[in-house]
Amino acid sequence: MPHRQNQTVLPARRPGFEVMQAAPVKPVSRTTAWELSDENLKSLQSFIEVLQLKSYSASTIKTYRNEFMQLLQLLKNKPVDSLTVADLKRYMVFAMENQGISENTAHSRLNALKFYFEQVLERERFFWEIPRPKKPALLPKLLNEAEIRRLFNALTNKKHKAMLFTAYSAGLRVSEIVNLKIADVDSRRMQLFIARAKGKKDRYVNLSPVVLDILRNYMKDYTPKPTIYLFESDQTRDAYPTRTVQQIFTNAKNKAGIKKDVGVHSLRHSFATHLLDKGTDIRYIKDLLGHFNIKTTERYLHVSKQQLVNIVSPFDDLWKNEQIDW
Repeated sequence: MPHRQNQTVLPARRPGFEVMQAAPVKPVSRTTAWELSDENLKSLQSFIEVLQLKSYSASTIKTYRNEFMQLLQLLKNKPVDSLTVADLKRYMVFAMENQGISENTAHSRLNALKFYFEQVLERERFFWEIPRPKKPALLPKLLNEAEIRRLFNALTNKKHKAMLFTAYSAGLRVSEIVNLKIADVDSRRMQLFIARAKGKKDRYVNLSPVVLDILRNYMKDYTPKPTIYLFESDQTRDAYPTRTVQQIFTNAKNKAGIKKDVGVHSLRHSFATHLLDKGTDIRYIKDLLGHFNIKTTERYLHVSKQQLVNIVSPFDDLWKNEQIDW
């Protein structure tokens, strides 16, 4: 298709749109809110099909699709295939300065566009020239042990207790908690099998003896009894929704009077940091968390108090030697 370089990417305003559901990924259909041209609608369909053929996860497909749709919404009748590197640069500047998207969203949007132009259109390194914004170096948010106790004591429902106890005791992601199956609990080897976690990577994590007893009591007493998943929805009898687990955590946090801006993922961060505080080798923590790179795990070194407790502030020495008046 010939390139139409004389057209601009950026319109005067951003039209509204409706976000499609994540899974299952359905064929693309026209809606009045999208206002996509026939050509760009076909491009979107091809984009989704290639993502599916390459076995991308449902959550990644949802993210990439939504980010790609942001561009298609702005293009109106201009074919997306005709865009140049200069067009894409102007679009990303517009998205960051006028729409105010975050650094993380900018990275996701660039990844989606990169996938389309390189994987779908098979263009070579189409926009290596586009500068990527630097991601902020954020430290993991966590709860201290006293806050963990208050959070857990605020729970009353046995299933809710079992879920959050398991999440903290093994450092699991919320998606890993809801996808745990009864068959994944190996009481003989005292392990939990985490199947196809992030990056489609299987791993084993330690099963706490205390948590094993809690899970047995939960399975014995809870009605209706789970049949496949360890934590099943009472309504659908399928895996528990992740949003529900997040809300359970938030409700317990508020009831416990915890003011920190943290979510259920903070249990995973707290697990890793508390293990470091107790002297566990960071290489073992990397494997327990399922990290591909040790550098990801090393973030916890910055929040662990293990190495900090033995460092004496120079102010303390001055005070101890009575060199400061009060």
